[in-house]
Amino acid sequence: MSFWRRRTHSKGRYQAIEPDEILIDAANLPAFDTTRLEGRIEKPIPQSTFRMFLTAFSLLLIIALGQLAHLQIFSHDALSARAEKNRLTTKLVPAERGLITDRNGTTLAENIPGKDPDTAERSYPLGKAAAHVVGYVSYPKRDQNGYWYQEDVQGTAGVEQAYNAALSGRNGLNIAETDAAGAVVSGNMVRSALPGTNVTLSLDAGIQKDLYETIAHRSEASDWQGGAGAVMDIHTGEVIALTSYPSYDPEVMSRGEPKDEVKAFLTDPRSPFLDRAVSGLYAPGSVVKPFVATAALEEHVITPEKQILSTGSISIPNPYDPTKSSVFKDWRAQGWVDMRHAIAVSSDVYFYEVGGGFQSQPGLGIAAIERYLRSFGFGSQTGITMPGEEAGVIPDPEWKANLFDGERWFLGDTYHTAIGQYGVQVTLAQLVRGVSAIANGGTLVTPVLEKGAQGAQTPTGVADSNLQVAREGMRLAVTEGIAQALAVPGVQVAAKTGTAEVGAKKEFTNSVVIGFFPYEKPRYAFAVVMERAKAGLREGAPSVMGEVMRYIVENKPDMVKEI
Repeated sequence: MSFWRRRTHSKGRYQAIEPDEILIDAANLPAFDTTRLEGRIEKPIPQSTFRMFLTAFSLLLIIALGQLAHLQIFSHDALSARAEKNRLTTKLVPAERGLITDRNGTTLAENIPGKDPDTAERSYPLGKAAAHVVGYVSYPKRDQNGYWYQEDVQGTAGVEQAYNAALSGRNGLNIAETDAAGAVVSGNMVRSALPGTNVTLSLDAGIQKDLYETIAHRSEASDWQGGAGAVMDIHTGEVIALTSYPSYDPEVMSRGEPKDEVKAFLTDPRSPFLDRAVSGLYAPGSVVKPFVATAALEEHVITPEKQILSTGSISIPNPYDPTKSSVFKDWRAQGWVDMRHAIAVSSDVYFYEVGGGFQSQPGLGIAAIERYLRSFGFGSQTGITMPGEEAGVIPDPEWKANLFDGERWFLGDTYHTAIGQYGVQVTLAQLVRGVSAIANGGTLVTPVLEKGAQGAQTPTGVADSNLQVAREGMRLAVTEGIAQALAVPGVQVAAKTGTAEVGAKKEFTNSVVIGFFPYEKPRYAFAVVMERAKAGLREGAPSVMGEVMRYIVENKPDMVKEI
């Protein structure tokens, strides 16, 4: 039997297959190691496998090229800067913040070592007593990686905020070259730190502290909600003391801890962050009477000597029912009083009549009252360098119409405005500025906080001879009138007190006092307000200022000398 196989040649012939190529005895099989895959027939790799490999390789190549482009082109600047930072480290050199001192060099704000060696902390020796006027700060802050996102100490309130640019100085910058291990190879100070400028305030730390503590003690003892006080040089406008109670701890607020103390300040219903000296608005009550008196003299409404009888009240026809009368009461029957005594005993009837008129006595009228009150600085900001100052309110017919849906102005509204009630609202800063103008002969001076500064001066237009009548009435109030709490041995004080009813049912009162000293040659003015106590309480602002005057006589004798 013959076997054939076809072999392809160029001529297309067949070649015989030898039997030994087909029939191989099992004994003659090659010795293949099958565990090593010997003797297996090899097959070619499929083309699909090659295609899958090439596709995967191409994708990886595209991703690698894209990432390379991202690193080398799109992120080059950022990565280059990061690499440079890995080699060059920068260190902020905080500038030393300027000190704040009082007029005598007593420290009000200073720098002490902080928990972080890179920064100092602010210390406030007077604490709460000067918190509103001196303020507090916010310290530099870094993120979790150590990078500064707030590089400077920033003033947050009071003088720290108002004078922040001068106090801050300029931070320095130190750059050091490091090796791969982080060791410093070389360094260079790129910018030296410049310390901030010291600020010397016009405040007297002793008077500031005593005024605050006296207000605080009176508030706690007699259940006043709060209070504020100011003492000012009547010629320069330099503020000798400016305080508000209740207050807060400026060091706690600067650090932001302890958290429970911060929370207590923030949730206190008495509003310790309200600066009652410049932002608190109060009905002034009878302390407006010296200003109304000078206006009446300027307008020739009355002479200083003319007397008006106070039997305890006056009555006028009721605007809603002419058959009935509207009664306007005095706080007591005063009898016959002239202008000086009307100021001294604070006669409401006298000022009802010169303010709005009654029977044969002509009155100023609301337009003139408003004009003169504005000439003494009421109804506008004083210009003191403190954040949050309010302007106050002087009511007039337009104000009433806007507030009460077009309601017209009545004579009774003029009466109440003339004694500092109805819608009149003033700040303590306005009161001390206004009474300074009475004391200095008619010049309105802007309050200033820097020692040696001169506040802007604006004439009130009121004759000094008319102001003298007001000054005499205020002195009489201390010697024999209702301001005898200011009759302090060692100094002659002139003053005017006021009590304003507040609350929906007039169940609370504010107590106010203004004045100046020494009487013969005035140099300083003062104003104190005690806020919201039960009606009828007598221990208020006059007793507070009486205590402060005793402190001044004993500890600051130069202030009470007749120069």
